[in-house]
Amino acid sequence: MSGQVLPCSPQEIGTLFLFEKLTPEQLGRLCCDGQVELFEAGPVYTEGDPATCFYVMIEGTVVLSRRVGGDDVEVSRTSQRGVYTGAMQAYIGDRVQQVYLNSMRVTEPTRFFVLPAETFANIMSEWFPMAVHLLEGLFFGSKSTQLAISQRERLLALGSLSAGLTHELNNPAAAAVRATSALRERVAKMRHKLRVISAGKYPREALANLIDIQERTAERVAKAPSLSPLEASDREDALTDWLDDHDITESWQIAPTFVQAGLDIEWLDQVAAAVDAEILPSAIGWLNYTVETELLMTEIEDSTTRVSNLVGAAKQYSQLDRAPYQVVDVHELLDSTLLMLAGKFGDRIKVVKEYDRALPKIPAYPAELNQVWTNLIDNAVSAMESSDGTGTLTVRTALERDQLMVEFRDTGPGVPQEIRGRIFDPFFTTKPVGEGTGLGLDISWRIVVNKHHGTLQVESVPGDTRFQVLLPLTAADNETPEESA
Repeated sequence: MSGQVLPCSPQEIGTLFLFEKLTPEQLGRLCCDGQVELFEAGPVYTEGDPATCFYVMIEGTVVLSRRVGGDDVEVSRTSQRGVYTGAMQAYIGDRVQQVYLNSMRVTEPTRFFVLPAETFANIMSEWFPMAVHLLEGLFFGSKSTQLAISQRERLLALGSLSAGLTHELNNPAAAAVRATSALRERVAKMRHKLRVISAGKYPREALANLIDIQERTAERVAKAPSLSPLEASDREDALTDWLDDHDITESWQIAPTFVQAGLDIEWLDQVAAAVDAEILPSAIGWLNYTVETELLMTEIEDSTTRVSNLVGAAKQYSQLDRAPYQVVDVHELLDSTLLMLAGKFGDRIKVVKEYDRALPKIPAYPAELNQVWTNLIDNAVSAMESSDGTGTLTVRTALERDQLMVEFRDTGPGVPQEIRGRIFDPFFTTKPVGEGTGLGLDISWRIVVNKHHGTLQVESVPGDTRFQVLLPLTAADNETPEESA
């Protein structure tokens, strides 16, 4: 909006600290090319609009604000003469988008010296060419530095995740290899036992009963109950005694296998009643191999399922096969991130999930939200490790003021009050030299606030630090998410 145009006095604008070193000729040109405008209380310009003017306040009160989600958050309020804002990057030209980076309003009648953005850029280049080069170098240099370190931050996170994923994959993969090797050995012994049984002069009916018992034994393995250590020990003793009473060799090895498969004395009595006494030892040996092969196949299935789940979690975490912007369930994103970072927790950090599963899906950039979760979880774990290495990480979701809230609460030493206002600044870190880039929270803030129009805030006292991410439930007017599969 435009204000009431007033006379411009070179002497008056020369008293502003920004212009105090200019010559009378330069001040005269400023008054010639610019103008003094009086604005009544209300808005002057809006964030995101084309930056057409450079403003220097002569007298009055200005309030600057930034858009966070659907709200305008006040970032500065001042009555100091000479403060400036508006098209401050006009001298860079079209190499950056020339829009207002904040909104400005005045709370009382306020006078500004106003220069058109193009005029401001020309005067800067003409009067201060060296300063313009230095400012351009500083601007683009800091952008390049931040981008490079941001990429380094992502690579460090990727390396940490890769190490954790490799460790998590190694255990079930090694278990599957061991179980496969043992299964091959058991199957070979089963073939040998089958050859021994078939070579004997056993009635056809007895062999049919044995095959039937084998089938029913395999079914029991799949439905084996879970026993306490004491219950398992008592049942092993009872089975060992039964096997000894029936002259079954290696009873001490067979009994634990049968207990694990859910077999009991009642079942063994049924086996003994179904076959002749002379083939009972061979039948028990045959059933033992049957049970072992079933247990090994279950172990292989569990291990490969674990590998599949880890790969699925990595796929969910990376979102490589998904649309960049889609409707998602944040709980799926949180679970995949927690699984990917499981190696960081160890045995000394407990993870508690307090999910409100009734929360709706929301429009989001899931891969980038996963990066936010990673940064916040990593910071929480580092904070707890910096004290005594133990603690509890609580991940909570809830509906908060018509927004979806994701909260990460840790029991670490907390964020001191004197640095709380700086933790989201680029390159600010409390970690030892070489352990942090200071961009994790800055990146998280940009993803949550700039990209998702949400809020990232922190509440902290010793033993209870909470980082809260608030995300809108609906997409912005100019964004259309895809439905997740």
